[in-house]
Amino acid sequence: MAFDLIEQLADDAHQLGTQLVLFSGGEAMQHPEWPQAAQRFRQAGIKVWLLTNGLFLTKQAQAVIDHIDMLTVSLDAATPELYQQIRGVDALGVILQGMRVVSDSGVAVSTRTTLMQANYHQMPLIVDTALDAGASSVSFLAVDTVNPYAFGPRFDEVIPLVETNPYGALCEEDLPHFAAILDALEISHAAHFADGRMAESPAKLRRLYDYFAAPYGKATFEPPRCNAPHISAVVNVDGSLQPCYFLPSWGGLDGQSLQQALNDPAARELRHAYKHGERPECARCVCPLYRGPRGLLRGF
Repeated sequence: MAFDLIEQLADDAHQLGTQLVLFSGGEAMQHPEWPQAAQRFRQAGIKVWLLTNGLFLTKQAQAVIDHIDMLTVSLDAATPELYQQIRGVDALGVILQGMRVVSDSGVAVSTRTTLMQANYHQMPLIVDTALDAGASSVSFLAVDTVNPYAFGPRFDEVIPLVETNPYGALCEEDLPHFAAILDALEISHAAHFADGRMAESPAKLRRLYDYFAAPYGKATFEPPRCNAPHISAVVNVDGSLQPCYFLPSWGGLDGQSLQQALNDPAARELRHAYKHGERPECARCVCPLYRGPRGLLRGF
């Protein structure tokens, strides 16, 4: 993203009373000026949250400590062997080291794990590994297998709900084992559910089971509660805008202010459609965001 666009977004976001900006990607820490961008938003009175795969975390730990309010590391395995299998690089050790350094400085560190067939069996070990590395909370979501818009174009068309596991979904024979893991986790990590280090409640984690089981007729997955398009927006590197990561772009800034773009007729139409259940992508969304009035007043 060009820095002049970052400058505009910082000014526009301040005018809108924005509470929080998330740096995501791709990999945000590959941007040569990400610390300056973070500082620019903080100067505008906006908190900065960094989502990273953690590969640069140890080398750039001080920059994170100096410029970031919240850090989330994508942690998709708890052993070096499985991490390399999933991510293609032997880097788990250096990622955990970077997490410890940042956490010890007082920056809030959390992890997010995308559950898939390759790693669901490591769920309890992932929790223990993350907490041992200084994470204050651990979160899980299901791998998305059907949304064509999530984090950039992915499919030529929406694929059927059940295929030969092309994108990492659990197979039918995995389901009993997954259910047993969730039951055991609720008991073994009861203290972590109670103190909030497990970001999701046991009931919310069981929705992960429902998500994977529903295509096989083994469960019902209810559409999640979400108001993300009414409280947030995604700005891509070229200035194009999305209501959330899982809905299509309605256009871009194109010389407009962010406020003008957010009130574009196409943007309003998309918000109306999701709110009234007219967007099929929302029915199986793996990453909903909901904030009620009290939550918005408390801030992020």
